[in-house]
Amino acid sequence: MTIHDSRLHAFRPDLADARLEGQVAAQRFVAGRPARITASVADVRKAARPDSGLNTQLLHGDDVLVFDEAEGFAWLQAERDGYVGYVSSADLAPRTFEPTHLVTALRTFVYPGPDMKFPRSGQLSIGSRVAVTGFAETRGTSYGILPSGEAIVLQHLAPLGTTADDFVAVAERLIDTPYLWGGFSAFGIDCSGLVQLSMRMAGNNVLRDSDMQEASLGTPVDAGPDFSRLERGDLVFWKGHVAIMTDTENMIHANGHTMTVAREGLRAAIDRIGYLYGGPTGFRRP
Repeated sequence: MTIHDSRLHAFRPDLADARLEGQVAAQRFVAGRPARITASVADVRKAARPDSGLNTQLLHGDDVLVFDEAEGFAWLQAERDGYVGYVSSADLAPRTFEPTHLVTALRTFVYPGPDMKFPRSGQLSIGSRVAVTGFAETRGTSYGILPSGEAIVLQHLAPLGTTADDFVAVAERLIDTPYLWGGFSAFGIDCSGLVQLSMRMAGNNVLRDSDMQEASLGTPVDAGPDFSRLERGDLVFWKGHVAIMTDTENMIHANGHTMTVAREGLRAAIDRIGYLYGGPTGFRRP
């Protein structure tokens, strides 16, 4: 990471975040306009084009600051982790009702009203935030009612501020989730997204990309010549990749080999990955 990494600081030659005035060169500086993600999952792209590469994703209820909008795309910065990129303007709305609850089920459906027999009107991933303005019960199932009148099964929600005890256990719940480069949801996720989302559910907001995580998370660990000093929750980094230790010998990671979130033995992974990307670049304990 650089002092002004463009992934974490909103600046272009023509425009920059007003908070960066005097630090970066730009034709003009503007204050970000507060907005909120209303899509189930919003793709954050490298450029304002639908065919541009995916850098990360934002979840329903995430707060952002918008610096520019043009041709259907908003150039913005996520408030939770500082990531900068382009999101479809259709995925945004003003901040009206404040979120009250967090989705804790891996995936849940949104219904037009409080009845699971209704055809679904949407779906949300674990980690999404919603505003619950009322409650209802139908045939013994409780629902949280959204400002739109739509409903979510209440059992799939928890009040904001609820956190998991063990981020590794959250990651383990995501086993078999499809691998998606830049993905950050239970519909598709990548290696650093798995670390970030799992830690978010445990109340620890961390940076997004694996190089950022290796530079900032926790403290370095001396794994020892046979890796016997590693513990559950330690992170193993390769160039462009990260995995989470589940015990002293095994790890979990979203990977392009199985194209899923999967368990793998550490030594087997080191042997398999080595011929393409070399050995681990570091070990850290959050």
